[in-house]
Amino acid sequence: MTMRPVLCFGEALIDFHAEGKDANGHARAYLPYAGGAPANVAVAAAKLGGHARFAGMLSTDPFGDFLLDSLQHAGVDTRDVVRTDQANTALAFVTLDAHSERSFSFYRPPAADLLFRPQHFRHDAFHDVAVFHVCSNSLTEPELAATTCEGMRRAHAAGALVSFDLNLRPALWPHDVEPLPHLWPALQLADVVKLSAEEFAYLAVDGEQAALDRLWEGRAKLLVVTDAGNPLRWFHPDAEGELPSYRVQAIDSNAAGDAFVGGLLCQLAQLDGGAEQVQLLVDQLPRLHALLRYASACGALAVTRQGSFSAMPTDDEVRSFMESHA
Repeated sequence: MTMRPVLCFGEALIDFHAEGKDANGHARAYLPYAGGAPANVAVAAAKLGGHARFAGMLSTDPFGDFLLDSLQHAGVDTRDVVRTDQANTALAFVTLDAHSERSFSFYRPPAADLLFRPQHFRHDAFHDVAVFHVCSNSLTEPELAATTCEGMRRAHAAGALVSFDLNLRPALWPHDVEPLPHLWPALQLADVVKLSAEEFAYLAVDGEQAALDRLWEGRAKLLVVTDAGNPLRWFHPDAEGELPSYRVQAIDSNAAGDAFVGGLLCQLAQLDGGAEQVQLLVDQLPRLHALLRYASACGALAVTRQGSFSAMPTDDEVRSFMESHA
């Protein structure tokens, strides 16, 4: 697969997954897995055969070493990673319910990923990038939010497509802050937006059409809304549609959305021309549907495996899955 880089920016953290239960139903142990939404997307893109880079601040603590090593072993280019001794690595304790749906207990802030600032972007970080990807976990602190939006603007100036996955985690936001007003500046800087059905409902406080109208006021030309095994929906200012999703037996839903995004961005990065290519996709619906089916297969495969980095499929696995699940 030949493509310009997908550059993912934001947090990398340690997901501790509960293992076993004692007589009272509490976890006997928690095993560490490398994770963090944009880091997961970078790994997904790399394992699919794409050129993936990750930009973010990692601690110099042992968990930061583990994350850097895990990214590199997955094939992610880490030239845009910065290290700091001013904060430790963020931690997330993950538990799954009977339906393999996850819940999180976060230990952040303080954390190293919150300390990245505009000056930490390399001077030529964006010059060859096909897609720049971020999520809302880098909007939870004002200076980092400003850095995220600055990165999105620099990516646009360099001709890159800008992707935003809401990936909303209310527990990461200060208790006295309502996230919604702080999400829209980034949403309106993105060319491609991915939401879960729950996140779309959250944004659509005044109805779906009002949310779409507000989104189209910005740069967005494609919104994709996933809903687990239910049909996914896509929206464009002049069109919309629906596609069936793959149904599988879920083991761990932790990285499904990130696998979907990684698959979608890998496909978009192969298009020549950046943001204007999204319009062409909508004019050629079979191509758009093919991209979305590929991304959906990536997400479906990820939920059949445990972990985040470790759950991401290869391109051969995805294509074999699609052939056997027509």
